[in-house]
Amino acid sequence: MKSFTTIRTRSAIALVALITILPVCVAAAEPAPAPGSILESSGVGSNAASRAECGPGSMPETGLQGDVPAEDRNSGRSRDGYSCNMSQIGGYSGRGGGITSTNFEHCSYVGSFFPGNLLGPAQGVQVLDVSDPANPALTATLTEPAMLAGTWESLKVNATRKLLVGTGVPLLTGVGLMSVYDISDCAHPKLLNPGPGTDLGMLLPITNHEGGFSPDGNTYWSSGTAPGVVSAVDLTDPTNPRVIWQDLIGLSTHGFGISPDGTRMYLSNNLGGIHVLDISEVQRRVPNPRVRQLSQLSWTDGWATQHSIPVTYDGSPYLFTVDEGGSGGVKLIDVSHDDEPSVVNSVKLEINLPENQDAALASAAGGSLFAYESHYCSADRPVDPTALACGWISSGIRVFDIRDPFDVHEIAYFNPPARTGDNLQLANSPHALASLIGVPILSTPAIAQSIAQGQFDPGQALSSRSGMLALGDISTDWCFSPPEWRGTTLWATCADNGFVAMQLENGVYTPPADQKTTVGS
Repeated sequence: MKSFTTIRTRSAIALVALITILPVCVAAAEPAPAPGSILESSGVGSNAASRAECGPGSMPETGLQGDVPAEDRNSGRSRDGYSCNMSQIGGYSGRGGGITSTNFEHCSYVGSFFPGNLLGPAQGVQVLDVSDPANPALTATLTEPAMLAGTWESLKVNATRKLLVGTGVPLLTGVGLMSVYDISDCAHPKLLNPGPGTDLGMLLPITNHEGGFSPDGNTYWSSGTAPGVVSAVDLTDPTNPRVIWQDLIGLSTHGFGISPDGTRMYLSNNLGGIHVLDISEVQRRVPNPRVRQLSQLSWTDGWATQHSIPVTYDGSPYLFTVDEGGSGGVKLIDVSHDDEPSVVNSVKLEINLPENQDAALASAAGGSLFAYESHYCSADRPVDPTALACGWISSGIRVFDIRDPFDVHEIAYFNPPARTGDNLQLANSPHALASLIGVPILSTPAIAQSIAQGQFDPGQALSSRSGMLALGDISTDWCFSPPEWRGTTLWATCADNGFVAMQLENGVYTPPADQKTTVGS
């Protein structure tokens, strides 16, 4: 009987993976009125954050800031990794770390990636006890349909209510699967909703790709990439999740950030930009709530905008907004006026600059879809943050001093050892699975801009790797997850190396007394 149930579950997940229909209508949903002001930020950031000064024990990069040169990939040097004022103190690789993971108390929840996670042991989401960061231990696996279907960027924790939520995302956009867990005992999550969202006969009317909580934990917001359907799921009763608002916001949406009071959502536009939404009626549980679009801000410096981190400096609200494509890096956005958000600074690495796109292509060839792109970041507190830590995909984990957001400089980095040649051992790594394609497609807009500006030298773009159009060698890792601040320690998950615990060294960072990891959703 158990075997039949497992087969039936996997078959159902495979069927859901092929579904690309819109969710069914929700009676409580009411369309938003006409969009607010539409703004555009022109220009391409041309300055990189100043390099970190690497102290004792470091193994610095050998080329441009953020680059893993072709020579290092081909010689095997990248298998040693790179470090600056930061070292690994422990880890758990398993069969790879999925796309994004999350943490609570002394536990880490490693995301799953479909269909690779179905191969071999420890299927679904892996639960790690990290009481001893040097020796994390697997304590449980979550194998509900949503967890087996791949959690993509939806696996999130609300610490206030001690809830873990993940949705099923088999093929960029999933439909209907969502499981909610009580993590009071963080090493042994307890499923709360065996019915809606978990029972394959009771799918929720939502699309899935990315998701996150309102600050109070009463709402889980789910967004699908294409189409850009956004859904508000009421978790007041976590045993019975129900959709209370839903609308098509744009052609393609992504992640978001939510203001501390839960009334504003900064929703990513995959084409490059954000929508500023008034979600106060959902937050207040007004019957038949409306969500108003207050403004749109777009840009061409980067695309596939990932998420936003709401913070304040001297009482004024800002966002750190991350682009995962086109070398857009991280933007600082002034949101003091809802109808007039503006980009006021950007954070990039040298390898992201227009004049270095030829060098980036030369080294990234054969590394698959992503190259030296930012992905998910976290600030060390929401009010007057002092540091920002980012998963910068093939550039590893990067740490910046942001006490002055207009003068950002890098203080540390850790790019984990490449797992070159270990593709078959890493079934839960999106990097290993995507390595069938060797071309860094997400970088193409930045390359096109560099060409248009006359800053691209085709000769410099050629290397011994240029012919690797398929069957990439995973000669770097992909670090997607937002690092979590724990004093001078950071926890993160990378696609190939899995869970990694790192120590900041050489006095480059002093944690504030009110340190609190801030991701935005």
